[in-house]
Amino acid sequence: MAGRRTYRTSAIVLDRTKLAEQDLILTLLAASGAEVRAVAKGARKPGGRLASRVELFSETDFLLAKGRGALDIVSEASLVDAHQRIRGDFARLSAASAIAEVARLTCFQDSKDGFLYPICSRALAAVEQAADQEHLDLVVATYAFKVLAHAGWRPALDSCVACGDADVSYFSVRAGGVLCASCAKDVPGAEEMGPARRDWLCSLIGLTFDALLASGIDLETSTELVSLAHRWAATHLDARLRAFEFLLSV
Repeated sequence: MAGRRTYRTSAIVLDRTKLAEQDLILTLLAASGAEVRAVAKGARKPGGRLASRVELFSETDFLLAKGRGALDIVSEASLVDAHQRIRGDFARLSAASAIAEVARLTCFQDSKDGFLYPICSRALAAVEQAADQEHLDLVVATYAFKVLAHAGWRPALDSCVACGDADVSYFSVRAGGVLCASCAKDVPGAEEMGPARRDWLCSLIGLTFDALLASGIDLETSTELVSLAHRWAATHLDARLRAFEFLLSV
């Protein structure tokens, strides 16, 4: 690494791509909120020094060397939090994968955002803490709506997005929020939404993960919320969310 500029950062491992026989390309969410892509040499080697430190969803302190192109190089790695309870638990793994997918699509190289790392870290911890499938769904939906709201895609929930009427009973992902019955007739795909569901959406954006983990919720409601979060994220990020789709299929 002589002659190469190095830097330290904490980062969450969002994705891993095989490179050669023993190496990996890591997609990282750095503490700054920027995306970093780096080569971890020997990370696929059984018993290698990096293997356990660059697992998916791990929070790790990295020493990175600036590469000549778009990829930096992992020089050192020290594990901070492996989020161990996610591993070996199919439901938690599916939820964490959906969170990592949204995180990957909402962070960008050389674009700092101090909101993104802490909320992703907290969401992964909440996946470990969730008591059941209902609360796992709630964590994923909460993360997706909070991050997209922060990025500028906050659903309008107070009044009709088309005319401003406060008497609303429909919701449209493409229109960007709630609609009155009159305007909903002209919006393809608008779906009925009662006050209880609208209150839940407000809670996803406004309440903490701690408060939501302590709340009571039934499976029908949690399934509706995580499905709505998927449609909201896929529409406004203009992307197919395969991990999210898998979560909804199981």
